[in-house]
Amino acid sequence: MRYHLSSPIPESHFIDIECSIDKIGADTIEIQLPAWRPGRYELQNFAKNIQRFGVFDTSGNPLIFRKITKDRWLIQTPGVSEIIVRYNYYANIQNAGSSYVSGGFWYVNPVNLCVYAEGYLNEPCTLELAIPDHFQIACGLKKKDTKTLSAIDYYELVDSPLMASATLQHRTYQLQETTFYVWMQGNIKPNWQQILIDFEKFTASQMAAMGSFPESEYHFLNLILPTPYYHGVEHRHSTMIVLGPDDEGEGLYTDLLGVSSHELFHAWNIIRIRPKELLPYDFTKENYFSTCFVAEGVTTYYGDLFLRRSGVFDDAAYYRELQVYMKRHFENNRNAQQSLAESSWDLWLDGYEKGIPQRKVSVYHKGALAALILDVTIRKIHQHQYSLDDVMRLLWERFGIPFAGYSLEDYQAIVEEVAGEPLKWYWDDCILSNIPLENHLNHALSWVGLQMVTFSDGTVHLQELGNERAVLQRKKWLSSGI
Repeated sequence: MRYHLSSPIPESHFIDIECSIDKIGADTIEIQLPAWRPGRYELQNFAKNIQRFGVFDTSGNPLIFRKITKDRWLIQTPGVSEIIVRYNYYANIQNAGSSYVSGGFWYVNPVNLCVYAEGYLNEPCTLELAIPDHFQIACGLKKKDTKTLSAIDYYELVDSPLMASATLQHRTYQLQETTFYVWMQGNIKPNWQQILIDFEKFTASQMAAMGSFPESEYHFLNLILPTPYYHGVEHRHSTMIVLGPDDEGEGLYTDLLGVSSHELFHAWNIIRIRPKELLPYDFTKENYFSTCFVAEGVTTYYGDLFLRRSGVFDDAAYYRELQVYMKRHFENNRNAQQSLAESSWDLWLDGYEKGIPQRKVSVYHKGALAALILDVTIRKIHQHQYSLDDVMRLLWERFGIPFAGYSLEDYQAIVEEVAGEPLKWYWDDCILSNIPLENHLNHALSWVGLQMVTFSDGTVHLQELGNERAVLQRKKWLSSGI
């Protein structure tokens, strides 16, 4: 499949798309636009942004078609070996999962606007951009020329967002066999020296824990807005991050570090270590799975922990982030009715909305606290000789490298293999039921010299304990992988 994107009137925010599909050997072919995007487990119905749609043969003659679902078309192709699908897409949103076009800046998530033909998902794809000659392109896809990108298949194409402009800034760093690119778009003068120092630190810490990195190139794509914003999405060999405001203050840089470390860990956890229900992605409907507390909760936990281990964060900075998870969970959803597994499944229902009171929990916040409990529990059993790191490394070796999806039972088995004992209480209380986490969390925290205090008004606060032995355990937890 070959795609050509242009925007003759960029101020309109419409992108014109031509998709050429050849080797058609049947009287009909079905064309699909994704209904959702990886990294956001809810139906988003991108077809609502299409204004006009037509299908033609290579001579420009229109072909008969009809819509058979909200985002799927049946094309009549008797005697036709190649078709060209022409349509446009309204691209006027700047978040980490959208698309946007203007006279000076293109931001494209191909999953929003690139249709595919049924049966062609594993075929190579090219993406040609009709952009000004002086624009740069920031993207994880391989470049065929200055305006054309190539993907090994549709799955790679739609997992590769891009930015293009004349004002892109970037720097690179190298670790092991991987080149990392940090791109910046926006009204900002980055402190590149500090960025490269800190990014190398947390990247090296993650690679040391996991043993190897999945890609030979990785791109941090950063869009900095003048208004407050915080959003990041993981991708195959990149992450798209949107932050603001662009005041270049300490808060913006802390946000950049936090979301970048989180999204980098996703390069292993969900991009390659993927629940079996998501392998391969089915872009036509919901892909239900009960292990998002692993995909997002464990990643949230590790995102900040790697910043502390690598020395980018000090203890105080790490405690502030840890307290954020505690406050967001315990002050808002302490007595929610759903378990982590149930809320993982129901992400497709209302996972990104506030929802009705005390129904669901956050797979990010409660998931991170459940990961902390598990990590400290394993460390306590084995006196830091084993940890949650070993669990993730085994998941990587057994399911990520061979790219074979894992189940909840697979995760449970690896956890108990590393722990060396059954952890029925953990699964029953922390994952599969709605029992409040407070007692288990404080039991784990006490071993590392910390405690969560709950005040009479329901607010919570993290404080240090003075026990010297516990302080020593805390130093080992925060400074070492195993």
